[in-house]
Amino acid sequence: MNKKSIPTIYEKNRIVDNIINALQEKSHFLFLGHQNPDEDCIGSMVACALIVGKFSKKADVYISESMHEHFQYLLDICRHNAISCSESMGTIDDTVDAIVVCDTPKPSMIDLNPGIEKLLHKKEILKIEIDHHLGADSMYIGDVGYRLVTEATSSSELVGLIAMKLAKKTDVLRRYNISNPLSRNVILSVLTGIVGDTNMGQYIKSKRQKRYYDIFSNIYNALLLKETTKETNFMNKDEVFHEIQRLSAVEDRCFRYIYSKKKFSKSVGSAVLNREDMDYLYGEFDSDTIVSVTRSVADHLAEESGHLGLVVYDDSGASGLVQFRLRRGQRFKTFDLRKVLKIFSLTNGGGHEGAIGFRVSRNEIGDIDEYAGQLVEGIEKAISKR
Repeated sequence: MNKKSIPTIYEKNRIVDNIINALQEKSHFLFLGHQNPDEDCIGSMVACALIVGKFSKKADVYISESMHEHFQYLLDICRHNAISCSESMGTIDDTVDAIVVCDTPKPSMIDLNPGIEKLLHKKEILKIEIDHHLGADSMYIGDVGYRLVTEATSSSELVGLIAMKLAKKTDVLRRYNISNPLSRNVILSVLTGIVGDTNMGQYIKSKRQKRYYDIFSNIYNALLLKETTKETNFMNKDEVFHEIQRLSAVEDRCFRYIYSKKKFSKSVGSAVLNREDMDYLYGEFDSDTIVSVTRSVADHLAEESGHLGLVVYDDSGASGLVQFRLRRGQRFKTFDLRKVLKIFSLTNGGGHEGAIGFRVSRNEIGDIDEYAGQLVEGIEKAISKR
């Protein structure tokens, strides 16, 4: 079934209660996200794993590739809290009795390996899902009653909701000797996801989401200030955001190369990288840097065009696919980017109304520049009809 927002507050609270009960009943939690994880995906996994740790339960966070340096502080948090961030199955064994999938639109996008895939198919393992992706091209992953899948600014906001509900359950806190479920590291991880996924609120369209963004970001910002004691630590959500957005000198070189390919139609700023371009980039930069920078370039192109930013790159040498990143400018909020997936019948991709990513087999594309041009033309037509 396509994911839909939870219809009532009662039902949402019931699901949160079920998840909190699972934190008490299960003993070994495995956290999964989507391929090429972003701020929200990593922030929500780490925040939820920290909450699991407060119950003295085992938590493993699986990420198939080395995490970007921008998230080093999250890796440090995991390391200091005995949370394993594993790139192999070495620390993930058959004692896993609960899997938590965060910020992932559908099963085909889960970051996993063959061993984890086998665990996912075991019915006796509880599957919990925390996600804010809804509508077409989405599909439930978690077990019924454990799907905290609903409208929100980010998946991290939903983890924040769990922490806030837990903070009110004094009997549970007493039973497990939990002094503070809203510790500084939980707050920092949640804020990372909230401000990163929404670009400090700029990607939010509806008044409801804007209201919830303000409520959650301000509450967690105040809590972070209260919990922070060292000058070397992040003091507020602005500092978290700037850390997320900071480009290293290496990334800046990568950014300048991709950005030099920019061109503009009426509503779309785009950059197209062919196989020759990608051979150069892979010779100079690692894949994590390239993926991170393409998102940043798409953001900049969206702002420069005033409407949308598109980056297309031929990744066929590594994956056999052509990758697409489409972002919406902060001043242009009247077009839901998920419509593009429906218009072009794109099934290998997903995202939210302000940012999507998708992939097409290189075998299905002739000239990559011509294909990108047809895509831009189709997007322009869709925008003109909105």
